[in-house]
Amino acid sequence: MNATLLAVALSLVSAGAYAAAAVAQSRLAGRTDPATGVLRMLGRGAWWSAVGLNAGGALLHVAALNYGPLTLVQPLGALTLVVAVPLGARAAGRRVGRVEWRGTALTLLGLGALLLTAGGSAPHETLSLPEALGVGAATMAVVAGLSRPGARPGLRHAAASGITSGVASALTQTLTVAVTDHSGGPLFSWRLLTVALLVSAFAMGGLLLSQTAYRGGLGAPLAVVTLANPVAAAAIGLAMLGERLQGGPVSLVLALLGTAAAVRGVVLLSRAQARNTDPGDVPEAPVPADPVPSRIVIGSPRLAAAPDPVAVPAGGAPHP
Repeated sequence: MNATLLAVALSLVSAGAYAAAAVAQSRLAGRTDPATGVLRMLGRGAWWSAVGLNAGGALLHVAALNYGPLTLVQPLGALTLVVAVPLGARAAGRRVGRVEWRGTALTLLGLGALLLTAGGSAPHETLSLPEALGVGAATMAVVAGLSRPGARPGLRHAAASGITSGVASALTQTLTVAVTDHSGGPLFSWRLLTVALLVSAFAMGGLLLSQTAYRGGLGAPLAVVTLANPVAAAAIGLAMLGERLQGGPVSLVLALLGTAAAVRGVVLLSRAQARNTDPGDVPEAPVPADPVPSRIVIGSPRLAAAPDPVAVPAGGAPHP
């Protein structure tokens, strides 16, 4: 099988695993008291189920990165949102709405346009140790600013999660390329050990940040994660790994149109998901009418329970 097609196939299955994990995390967040710390979830079986799904998606993603460049593999991660829409609807016991289907179609069209312009060759370049440390330090600074103490869980934490996951993917590509073709020197080195530690830290950090972000619902946070992830990874691939978008001006226009369509689709999906999970949209239960008349009758037992300060006795004179 062609390396590019294999990378696409692995990325599709990976997106399905990530989508199932996102739905599981969102349901866990909905059943958890907001005051509960994220680390306290480590003792729950539902949390480890989500971790297992994320781990499976990550392994498939690593395999895809071994056969395709970041500019090809990372945009396919947006399919996580597309798969999560019907999964989330099914878990919530509802049908997928028209706006959600429109968003899904636009996202798929945009991804198709982006895939036509993505580089098709397998990756060969890797990050040096100073470059990996520089990327790690810059990422930690950005994440610290987005998830600073006191920040309300939501889109900021989602953006931080997407960035850390995207950087972890870029570092993972360096790790897999260096191990498989030995282009970076010895199999065991300080560089590979450092990159492996950074990948583990950023992968776990992205998982915990996304769990915090899903306290505000699934749609909008997942949309931000989906957009921030490929942007961060592609930025590293284009700036530091020598990856390029293939084609001339026509391909650039196609890429811009595809990006606009994908962003519009993600926005529609996030709005629909936010509306479906917004507690303000749930109609309030009707207040039953008071079976007791509002006029208080003298001698009624209700008078003792709720005396009227301006009640007038039978004689017509007000109480002193």
